[in-house]
Order: sequence, then C-alpha cells, then structure tokens
Amino acid sequence: MSRFLIYVIVFIEGFCSLGAEVIALRRLVPHVGSSIVVTAPTIGFFLLALALGYASGAKVAGNYLNIVARNFLIAAALAGIGLAGISVDWMFAHLQPVLVAYLVFIGGVLCPLAWLLGQTVPILTNLMKAERTGEASGLALYWSTLGSFLGSISLSLLVMQWLGVSAAVFACALGLLIGALLLAQRNFKFWLFFGLTIAMAAGLNLQHEVTADTAYAEYVIGDVVLPGQKDPRAFRVNKSLASLIDDSDPPNYTRYIKHLRQILLDDLGFFDKDILVLGAGGFTLSHREPLNRYTYVDIDPAIKAIAEKHFLREPARGEFIADDARRFVATSERRFDAVVVDVYSSHTSIPSHLVTREFWAGTRRVLKPDGILLANLILDGKLETPYARNLLATIDSVFGRCAVDVLHKAKALANVEVSCFASSRPAETGIYIDEKNRADLDRAR
Repeated sequence: MSRFLIYVIVFIEGFCSLGAEVIALRRLVPHVGSSIVVTAPTIGFFLLALALGYASGAKVAGNYLNIVARNFLIAAALAGIGLAGISVDWMFAHLQPVLVAYLVFIGGVLCPLAWLLGQTVPILTNLMKAERTGEASGLALYWSTLGSFLGSISLSLLVMQWLGVSAAVFACALGLLIGALLLAQRNFKFWLFFGLTIAMAAGLNLQHEVTADTAYAEYVIGDVVLPGQKDPRAFRVNKSLASLIDDSDPPNYTRYIKHLRQILLDDLGFFDKDILVLGAGGFTLSHREPLNRYTYVDIDPAIKAIAEKHFLREPARGEFIADDARRFVATSERRFDAVVVDVYSSHTSIPSHLVTREFWAGTRRVLKPDGILLANLILDGKLETPYARNLLATIDSVFGRCAVDVLHKAKALANVEVSCFASSRPAETGIYIDEKNRADLDRAR
C-alpha cells in the first residue's frame, strides 16, 4: 500500500474522530448544558475508548485493509445516524432520567466510534515501509493528529457556523465513507453499505427541523397557542423558551421581560440611558422602546440575523456585539447606566464562568456609579437549593444586599429577578436578639 494512501486514511481518521467529539459536545448542550461536569467526562470517555482502540489495533495480525475499511463503515453509520439531531433528541426524550440518556449516547455512539477509529494507526503502520519503527508510527501519528486539528477547527468554526451542526455530522460521515471506499474499491458489499449509510445520514440530518443551527446553539422559532394574544410566536434556544412576542399593539412579551421593562422604564424612569444586555435572546427588551440606547452582547454572531428574520420580523433596536459576556465586561472601556444579565446556554444552564464572583465584579466594573444590575436567573421557586443560595450569595458578596423577585413561586423552576445598585457595598451583618437588640440604633443611623 502506498505511503501517500496510508497518510490520507489516517488523516481522515483524525479529522473525523475529533470532529465527532466536537459534534457530540455540541449535541449535548441543549440537553445537559456545557458545564465542566459534562464536558470533562465526555472527553474522558472518548479518550478512554480511543486508548482501547489503540490496544485492539495493535493485536491485529492480518487482513489489515478490510478491517480498517469495515471499521470506517461502521463508524460512518454511528456518526451519520447516532449524531443526527433527531436521534439525540429521541434519546433524551425517551430515556429517563437524563443520566441514562447521556450514558446511552456516550456508550452507544461516541465511545464505539472512537474505539473503531482508534485502531486505524496501529493497524496501518504494519503496511508502512520505513527504516525504523519509530519513523513509521511517528509519521502516521503526525498525519492523524494534523487531521484532528483541522477537523476540530474547520467543523466548529466553518461548517457549523455557515451550514449548521447537521452539515458537520454529514461531512464527518461522508469522510469516513470515502476512506472506506479508498481501502476497498472493488468490494460490492462496501459500495452497498456506502449507499445505504449515506442515504440514512442525509435523510436523518435533513429532517432535523430547526430554524437555524450554529456552533453555539440550535434555534427554533414557531407559533404557540396563548389565549388572548394575536399570532404569538416563541423563540427557542437549545430547546428552551427564550422569548415570546405577538402581533398585538403593543406586543406581548414574556413575563420576565415585562418585569425588567417595568423596573427600567416605570420604577427607575430611565430616559436617554445606556443599557447593556448580556445575552441577546430575542432582542425583546428593546423592541419598540425608543427612550434608551441598548447594547447587546452575545457569543453567537448569527443570533441577531436569526431573530430579525424569523422572530421579530423587523430590525432589532440597539447595537449588537458578538463576544463572550465575561470577556466584554472585563475589557470594555464603556460604562452603562444598567447591565441586564440574561445568559443561558439552555433552560437552566448558565455557563459556569458567568456565575463566579469575578464575573459579577466585571459587571460592576462597567456600571456607572449610580447604575443598576438586573439579572434574570432560573432557580427553584423556593430558593432552597444549594445552587440558588450560593449564586445569590455570590452576587451579594460583590454588590451588597440585592432585591430578589421570584416571578413564579408555585413552580419548581422560576424566573428570579435580582436587582443590585452600584452604589451599594458588601458589609458585615449582625442578627438582632432580645439580649442585644440594636434595631433602633441602626434605624436611626
């Protein structure tokens, strides 16, 4: 077998194996979020399966080309079918609890794919003519790793951004099928399997009904039934309701947007103010609101065009900046009268780097001295969980005591609106007791 063809095959293996891992992480976001407790085990399981594949490949003693071709065909089916959005959605809809669906996805799709592709390099190095064993394995690993680098970069930054995640899945499956055909050009069964797999991969990925699909999120905009509203529609991000709007005059919005508008426009009387919104959602906070200047920051550069075309059906009011929220508040020289934090990668998942004390200190940094922070949080309605208590305590540690409004007290998960003033400062607190009651003195002060 020519050295050039071996390099092509191991390049495809690297490209598609790491590409599959990137796609898997992206597919998990709408269902389990993107926190470190999700990404770290996923990467760990993938690497474990890859290592086991290396060990299995080292034991192969013959029939090298057919084995690798067979592995590529099976891996192509796992990628094209198992990583399709409709397949992943089915797993998480029908396999409960969520941990079961996650383990089935990892154990039934991602790990077998990695194990099969991991066998490629140790098998094909048997066919390389080289003066030293180290030369053969080193060059094979070089081309495999180069493929991994280009696969992760091109699929995440180019294919997902411009064509969507489903296109990346199809590209990964197609690459593996091409590799299989290069290895078994005259085998009719391989050609038949190629045709069936490519048809199923295309069908499943083309049927993934989304309005838009980017490297950061899956967007679905569709009609909903809401009594008393005129043609209401929902803006869903990663299967979670982000915004609502209808064609009434004035339009109806989600309850938490109405609440934020009430604070800014009615309670505080904002006029001619600069408002920073971290997390664009459906751009409804500034919709038909001409009194103030709005700046939206969202990590997905495509979200504004998607919202304008399919949701608002008119241009969004305000400036849009595609950037990470934490990076923006840490580096911006601008100062704002209000900062609205509404950052979610799915219904209950705030990216973990946007809940820390350092992030909230960044939001305070970009506030004017008399500015206000408004944060929309999804917490348990009773604020009893450790996450709810710790997150609120973290914000208080930066701003001092903040106002907390629970909008849906009877629900297990509720919108919780937190209001903090830049003029406040954290301070030590005490407890009033009968023996030492300083309530009157504190009130007088």
